[in-house]
Amino acid sequence: MHFGLYEGYVKNTNLLSEQLLEMTQKKKAAATNSAYSEVKRHLGFEYGGMVLHEYYFGNMAPKGKGNMSGQLKHGLEESFGSLDAWKTDFVAVGGMRGVGWSVLYQDPLAGQLSNHWIELHHQGVPSGFKPILVMDVWEHAFLLDYKPSERSKYIEAFFSNIDWDVVNRCFSSSAAVRPAA
Repeated sequence: MHFGLYEGYVKNTNLLSEQLLEMTQKKKAAATNSAYSEVKRHLGFEYGGMVLHEYYFGNMAPKGKGNMSGQLKHGLEESFGSLDAWKTDFVAVGGMRGVGWSVLYQDPLAGQLSNHWIELHHQGVPSGFKPILVMDVWEHAFLLDYKPSERSKYIEAFFSNIDWDVVNRCFSSSAAVRPAA
């Protein structure tokens, strides 16, 4: 079921991209064209849903895999004070009321790690930040296994199925220096 939803995001992303290309080729890509504006805005939702699902599925493996690298652990400790503080915050974000995503991001310039709530795939995404660990907390992600009121059990199960090898590859401790304003 969940993969079917993802396939819908892929299909809609491709369809909307084709529509935008056609509008551009027919010189209908204009801010005053309401059809163009709607397609352009909707693409953000579909594309964001596609990409977040790719990270989500990619950072999981049955019964988990590997271990958190020392480099990632060090980054989390620098950013949150301790590994436990990071996990507490990530779980709290995932347990917030509403539907969305709990995402551990890395600021590619400062290297700082931070947890974020992403509601509608394209709202609340920090510009330029790199997803490190992505957890889907829309109810469709766990409804077949848990009741909506059992989100905490799903989050616990999520942590038991993390593919740390993938998450470690997403993380990089090297960061550029943010340009002065």
